[in-house]
Amino acid sequence: MTTSLLLSLLFSFVILASAANFNQDIDVTWGDGRGKILENGHLLTLTLDKFSGSGFQSKNQYLFGKIDMNIKLVPGNSAGTVTTYYLRSEGSTWDEIDFEFLGNLSGDPYIVHTNVYTQGKGDKEQQFYLWFDPTKDFHTYSLLWNPQRIIFSVDGTPIREFKDLETTGVAFPKSQPMSVYSSLWNADDWATRGGLVKTDWSKAPFTAAYRNYKADACVWSSGKSSCSSTSPFQNSWLSQELDITSQERLKWVQKNYMIYNYCTDTKRFPQGLPKECTVP
Repeated sequence: MTTSLLLSLLFSFVILASAANFNQDIDVTWGDGRGKILENGHLLTLTLDKFSGSGFQSKNQYLFGKIDMNIKLVPGNSAGTVTTYYLRSEGSTWDEIDFEFLGNLSGDPYIVHTNVYTQGKGDKEQQFYLWFDPTKDFHTYSLLWNPQRIIFSVDGTPIREFKDLETTGVAFPKSQPMSVYSSLWNADDWATRGGLVKTDWSKAPFTAAYRNYKADACVWSSGKSSCSSTSPFQNSWLSQELDITSQERLKWVQKNYMIYNYCTDTKRFPQGLPKECTVP
C-alpha cells in the first residue's frame, strides 16, 4: 500500500479516544499481584521486589496514534531498575517505539533511553537526561506515531523525531499494529553504569505509578481498523509535524540534555553511519 493511499484512507477515519480508566483499557499481564489498578481505575502502580517485577499492556492494538501516559518514576535509589513504556507489535519481526527509564543512585539523574525497531531491528538509540526530577510528581510521556514521523515528547516538549525515510531505503514502522506496554523490572546487569551499580534490595519494593492513559488512535481488530468515516477532520495527529516553536524546543533538548546519539557514534559504525543519520 502506498503512503498516499494509506493517508487517504486514514484521513477518512475518526479517532477513537481511549477513556482514562485503567480497568477499561489495560490488562495487568504479569507480576503475581505486584501490578495494581487503584482509585476506581484512575491509578495504576507497578512494583518490583527481589522475586519479580510487573507489567501491563493495553487491551487494544493500534495502527498509528498519539499515546499519552502520566508516569511518576521510582524515587530514591533506583539503580538497577528499568521502567519501560512502549508500543510493540507481535511476532519475530516486530516493530517497536520505545521509552525506557534507567534508574540511578539517589541524587543522580534518570537516563531516558529511546529506540525505534522495524522488522525486529533496532540499533537507533538516543539517550537523554531530563530537566526535572521525574520522581517528585507525574509527568506526561507521549508517543506520536503517524505515517510521516514518530515524535517522542515529555510534558509536550519533543525530545526526538524519527521520520519516514523509506524512499531512501530506511525502514519505517507503518504496517504492523502495536499494543501499549509498560513494565518495571530488574536490569542491574546493564542498566546503571553498564552494570557496575547493582540494585540495592534493602530499598525494595520499588514502585512506579501511572495516571491519565490516553490513546487517540485507530484501534486495529480482526485485520481492519474500527474507526469510522463520520468525522474526517478530527484526527489532527495523523498529519501532525513539528512547528517552528516545537523544532526550537527539540533543538534545545538535544543540545542541553542528549547524552548519547547513535547518529554520531562513528566508533560503533566504522563502515559508515546509518542512512537516516546522513539525510538532511
